Amino acid sequence: MLDRRRVWEIVEVARVGDVWSRVFDSFILGLIVLNVAAVIVETVETFCARFGGVLRGLEVFSVAVFTVEYVLRAWSCVEDERYRGPVRGRIRFLLRPMALVDLLAVLPFYLPFWRMDLRSIRVLRMMRIVRVAKVARYYTALRVIRNVFVTQKEELVLTSTVMVMLLVVASSLMYVCENAAQPEVFSSIPATMWWSVATLTTVGYGDLYPVTVTGKMLGSVIAVLGIMMFALPAGILGAGFMEEIQKAKKKRACPHCGETLD
Repeated sequence: MLDRRRVWEIVEVARVGDVWSRVFDSFILGLIVLNVAAVIVETVETFCARFGGVLRGLEVFSVAVFTVEYVLRAWSCVEDERYRGPVRGRIRFLLRPMALVDLLAVLPFYLPFWRMDLRSIRVLRMMRIVRVAKVARYYTALRVIRNVFVTQKEELVLTSTVMVMLLVVASSLMYVCENAAQPEVFSSIPATMWWSVATLTTVGYGDLYPVTVTGKMLGSVIAVLGIMMFALPAGILGAGFMEEIQKAKKKRACPHCGETLD
């Protein structure tokens, strides 16, 4: 008879000194990495044709393991104070973002048993890539990344809004400058946006470029603005990471002597 409390302790994030929980976490993490790699190599026709059987076997085995993991979590979650209640507690647990990710990790495998168009199934099966999101359950570093985006969300939204405004303004001005000289290339403002994106991101794809003097001058200004604008999010995220690192150091420091705690 399975001990529900012990099952919950094992399937959740490993505690310090809990060997079985750590082994389980490492096994699941390794399987996630293998599945993401399999999804990637399946797009290579020659590799898929040669090792299709192996990939299919890995898929069946992985889905079986992830399904059992999902069921065990749903069964044992009531041992947590946050999910007390055989029905409401489990519903509350299964509606968590990570629980939904766990469901999406196995659901596409069962879709072919439904009567659906095969082309739709091929697209839905690519949802298996969401298994990489399950890694967030096991790595504290990914939580730091999440915290950075949460704490810096207002600044990121502001800079993103400014970049969108700059994209629209740049596309509109370049359309005015180049439409008469290149009506087929700069045929509309939406078509010109591709040039604006390539220029503002400093990629400079080269399929669209201005030929008039005014257009070249405007393009030079936009290219310089793109370098400055895209440096802002990098600076904001860098400052956010430094803040999170400083917070982590303070938590590990002794409140009396200031020395780092093991």
